[in-house]
Amino acid sequence: MALRGSWIKRPRARLMYWNRPVRFWIKRSTYEEQPVVRFQYKALLMAATSLQGDFVAWSTFPLLNNMLEANLRIPAISVREEDQNQDGKLDLLIFKLQLPLKAEEQVYSVQLLLTFSYQLFRMSTVVMQSLVYVQHSSSVPGAKLFISGDLRLQQRAPLPHRGLYNVYNVSVIDGSSPFASAYDLENIIRSYQDRNLTTVLSCPTPVWTIGRAAGSPFELNAEIRYPLEVIRYPSIIVSTCASSGQLDLLMEFPALTVSSTYRPGFWETIKFAWIQYVSVLLIFLWFFERIQRFSGSCSGFLD
Repeated sequence: MALRGSWIKRPRARLMYWNRPVRFWIKRSTYEEQPVVRFQYKALLMAATSLQGDFVAWSTFPLLNNMLEANLRIPAISVREEDQNQDGKLDLLIFKLQLPLKAEEQVYSVQLLLTFSYQLFRMSTVVMQSLVYVQHSSSVPGAKLFISGDLRLQQRAPLPHRGLYNVYNVSVIDGSSPFASAYDLENIIRSYQDRNLTTVLSCPTPVWTIGRAAGSPFELNAEIRYPLEVIRYPSIIVSTCASSGQLDLLMEFPALTVSSTYRPGFWETIKFAWIQYVSVLLIFLWFFERIQRFSGSCSGFLD
């Protein structure tokens, strides 16, 4: 009988050993979704016309334009959004800008802000307003800047798995403010980066063209895509880089899929745990059945 007891105790200890490292409760998960993105036709442009701090600027905000006075330049702008894969969602924004300059003016750097409406629907309903910051500088004056990149979701905190999430559905730039500080790029970017959910222009490669003819406008051409992303929950941080600049600015923004995160719900957690539990349980049931048969045969032999 002592021998029989030793055979039974060993597999029980092993069961506890194997059961311990298995993660039964889901902590993170992922899904894919292509966001619904729309350009809001709000922009702010600043261009340095010398190395001593001279600049020209323009925006879609009348109060800021009034403050610019002699530094204001009204550009010619062309905007087009396209659905390249014909799935019913826009994938590309093509943004073209021609900035008039005086004969003695040159462009050494460009900073551009564009704002977007950004929405997700597959799990929780996410509605927010976001921006893209385009920046490029050179010691050599330019005639044209071309930039192309992806509008990527950057997430610092998990999204809920359901419900409405509209914490950031507010204007990124307060166009109703009469104060110059509301349009300061440093203040705008600092406030924007404090958010848990943002978008950035993912690692664009700027093409800076030099040799602007006298009397020709500075051109900025950009193309930005809205990509398909892996949305993780409860948490993910997507790092991206943003840079751009040129006299010729053209922007095209195609749409792709977005990566975000959310906390799994109760039934999703239970489902995941049950699958993990059953897969392990079946193995051990088979194992114990074999042990019982073996211990029974040993018992009969000893008796």
